[in-house]
Amino acid sequence: MTDPAAYIVRLAHQRTQGYRLLGAWLGHEIVGLAGYRLQDNLLYDRFVYVDDLVIEVAHQRRGIGEKLLQAVRQQAVALQCKHLVLDTGLHMALAQRFYFRQALLARGMHFVEPL
Repeated sequence: MTDPAAYIVRLAHQRTQGYRLLGAWLGHEIVGLAGYRLQDNLLYDRFVYVDDLVIEVAHQRRGIGEKLLQAVRQQAVALQCKHLVLDTGLHMALAQRFYFRQALLARGMHFVEPL
């Protein structure tokens, strides 16, 4: 998102749905964010869904994504979740490699219909 005002509105709305946001700071600068929420369904029971994992391009490959994902994982354990779940685009090969290195396994496909 490029519009700060729209981002604030979206973030406030997602927060009403239980969205939580973790930040990675380098001094006074945010260099990474992980957004997640607690959910329940029949497939995964109680789980944490990672909506967003974003690292500033200049700070990628420095272990920040791994630390953020580990922090979300710790939150999931503390919330007594049975799974940590996230989606990534099929076109994002580098992200997929990162998730495999983080012990996340591809167990399905995500289908979308624009409405």
